[in-house]
Amino acid sequence: MLRSGLQDVERVLAQKQSGDDSMSQIGSMFNSPDLMAKLASNPATRGYLSQPDFMTMLQAVQKDVNTLNQYLSDPRMMNVLSVAMGVRVMSGDDAEKEFAGNHEADSKPTRSAPEPAKSTPKAPEKAPEPELTEDRKRALAEKELGNAAYKARKFEEAIAHYNKAVDFDPEDVSFLNNRAAAKLEKGDYDACIVDCDSAVEIGRSLRADYTIIAKAMTRKANALVKQGKLEEAIDAYQRSLTEHRTADTLKRLNETEKALKEAKAAAYLDPALGEEARERGNALFKDQKFPEAVKEYTEAIARNPQDHKAYSNRSASYTKLTAFNEALKDAEKCIELDPTFAKGYTRKGHVQFFTKAYDEAIETYNEGLKHDPTNAELKEGLRKCYEQINMGATGQLSEDELKQRQERAMANPE
Repeated sequence: MLRSGLQDVERVLAQKQSGDDSMSQIGSMFNSPDLMAKLASNPATRGYLSQPDFMTMLQAVQKDVNTLNQYLSDPRMMNVLSVAMGVRVMSGDDAEKEFAGNHEADSKPTRSAPEPAKSTPKAPEKAPEPELTEDRKRALAEKELGNAAYKARKFEEAIAHYNKAVDFDPEDVSFLNNRAAAKLEKGDYDACIVDCDSAVEIGRSLRADYTIIAKAMTRKANALVKQGKLEEAIDAYQRSLTEHRTADTLKRLNETEKALKEAKAAAYLDPALGEEARERGNALFKDQKFPEAVKEYTEAIARNPQDHKAYSNRSASYTKLTAFNEALKDAEKCIELDPTFAKGYTRKGHVQFFTKAYDEAIETYNEGLKHDPTNAELKEGLRKCYEQINMGATGQLSEDELKQRQERAMANPE
């Protein structure tokens, strides 16, 4: 018959005043070096090790076994007793239910045995899992303690437990991965990278799951980002994605690539060199070497993205090359950077004039004149626009020109 473990323990507590050595035996059981390993390897108690209130309760009993009585109402303590004593320990309520069930079963009248059912083939029994070695149990116990310390952001303590776990079982890559995570949070990036590399090397030799290897590579990349080694981090992220593709790693890769691009652009900034490039572009423009001028103006913009004159001059070069879309974009960027710069409006108005968008060109020239009322180039642009409009009104346009204007009017209705 099953016994009530709670009653047994309570009897021992009641006898502690009579000099019975049972309490010392229970105290030895709670302070046994194997207790943590047993709890970590048992599915029913493994999760307790990451619960702060349970650890406080357990440590209190380890310090003073006489405090056990106040914790017996906690089912977790009953499970600990079961694991420690190697027997099934029931609370008082559980024992009463067990007794009632057995009594009810005994009181039922016996019935004639039913006819034997037809035999059915039994499913093959699963092979029992190999029993964990003592070192493996200790390693898992240390891992659980390390995880609890990590969650509490006690990274030094977590690393100490992971160190012991690695000592007990050097071939479990998850211990290295967890230790690397603690070192990353602690800010010890070099040590984190060493653990990640070891995890990958050992994992490959043992043919570990590819997700574990990918996780180590991603963590290494995270450490490299913290060190500002963005190119190396990008390489590590890419390697991780070849092992196992996750949304988080892909997001980190994209963010790092963007950061590297911005860092390179920032490092390239030099307004003085930008002005030199713009002057070279001006010389090439005067020699009518427009493609070469575009190249120099582009260099000037890379060196100083706020140089509105470089955008203005590149717009003029694009216009000469009849690359009107690019010319219009540069003119608009010039105006955006300096709305009072008259050249920006003449560049934009000229592009609109050459593409026969006369009404739009008139608006642009007039906008420029608000900032520079005496600008001759803006006034000349207006005159040419009105001249072209009058030619259309008086029938002085060729059929092709008239057709083009009609198509533009249909494309841009008022």
